Formats: sequence, structure tokens, C-alpha cells
Amino acid sequence: MTTNWYLAQTKPNAYRIATRNLLRQGCQVFMPMVKHTRRTGNRFINKLSPLFPGYLFVGLGTDKRPSWRSLNSTLGVSRVISHDGQYRPLPLSLIDELQIYCDTDDIFQPKNQIISGDTVKIQKGPFAEFVATVDRLEPNARIWVLIELLGQKSQISVKAHDLLHA
Repeated sequence: MTTNWYLAQTKPNAYRIATRNLLRQGCQVFMPMVKHTRRTGNRFINKLSPLFPGYLFVGLGTDKRPSWRSLNSTLGVSRVISHDGQYRPLPLSLIDELQIYCDTDDIFQPKNQIISGDTVKIQKGPFAEFVATVDRLEPNARIWVLIELLGQKSQISVKAHDLLHA
């Protein structure tokens, strides 16, 4: 059975309620999440939040005709997005592409994510064009890399956006 996907706008901070009630109605729900790291005092805390705040994807089987009135009045849902007054499914390629970049818990994993041990090329700064090995990552988007200078390994800190996989 194929699924048509629609975009639903949720009420402020009500995506959990909307998800629970849409699932009760037999709909599929896809809401990619992204992991943020925040500093609280001297601790770092990971928090999940929606990739598209205020929106989620609703999957309906093509074999049944959706009740738009029922979906629009679902607790937690503000409205199902329509185009020119018509409810049209989203392109399947959009949902497929998003799902490819999500893990099994629907947490979005960026395509070019750098992890410890990766070989990277520094793009900017005094060490531009150097090839390095990622030593460790810090929550403030800084990455410590090991480069070879004058026959010795040296550790330097680089901004994450200044690195590219080698």
C-alpha cells in the first residue's frame, strides 16, 4: 500500500499532542527531529526539537479517502496545508529524501557530518589545504584536529564549517 503525504501545521508547542491524536486516527506521522546541544551552567545538555518547527507530515494510505474536516479538527493540529483550496499530496521524493537522512528514531543526520577519526581538509585560515585527522568535537561547533607540522603531530582547533571530508 502506498502512502500520500500531506503537510500539517501544528498549534504552538503541540506537536506531541498532534502526533498522538493523528496516530489514533490511523494516520502515519513523520516529524524529523534535530539534536541541539545547549550549555546549562557548566553542563552540556542534548535536546531534540523539530527540524521544521510548527509542521509535521501526515501519511494517509491511498486506499482510503481522508476526512479533511476530521484531520483539521484534530487536537494539536492547526490545519492541514492546502494549495489553492485543494489538498494535494507532497512529492514522494521529498519525503523519501528526508527519510534517508533520518535514523530509525526520525532524528535528522546531516549528510556531511564529521565524526572523530575522520580525515578532513582544512578550507580556511593559516592551515588552509592541510589534511588532518579529527581528534574530538566540542558542542560549540569547534573541532580539534591533528595535523603534521615539521614531522610532529600538532593539535589545533578549527570551526566546523571550515572543514571538508578529504
